[in-house]
Amino acid sequence: MIEFEQQGNTCLVKGRLTQDEVIELWPNRHQLFTESTQVVDLSALTYVDSAGVAMLLALKGLNISETNTASTQYSRTLIHPASQLQKMIELYDLDTFFAENSR
Repeated sequence: MIEFEQQGNTCLVKGRLTQDEVIELWPNRHQLFTESTQVVDLSALTYVDSAGVAMLLALKGLNISETNTASTQYSRTLIHPASQLQKMIELYDLDTFFAENSR
């Protein structure tokens, strides 16, 4: 099970993010964060598979607002990947998608 806990401009993601959760969450992915969410803290993720990694990267780049008619892209900062996720980051060479000072 996956949880998204909003804490100001940071969202703490807790639990497991697997293909099953991705399939369930994908249709409502634009509603997982508030418009003020700038940072996604991944320190409480206990397990992530490759589908989960792909979803995290997609969530990083969602537009700041669906009502914004300008095509301004918004990029959230992904921080504190848990150790299991850190192994996948290294395996797939995804360092550039995560905050430099947060690993």
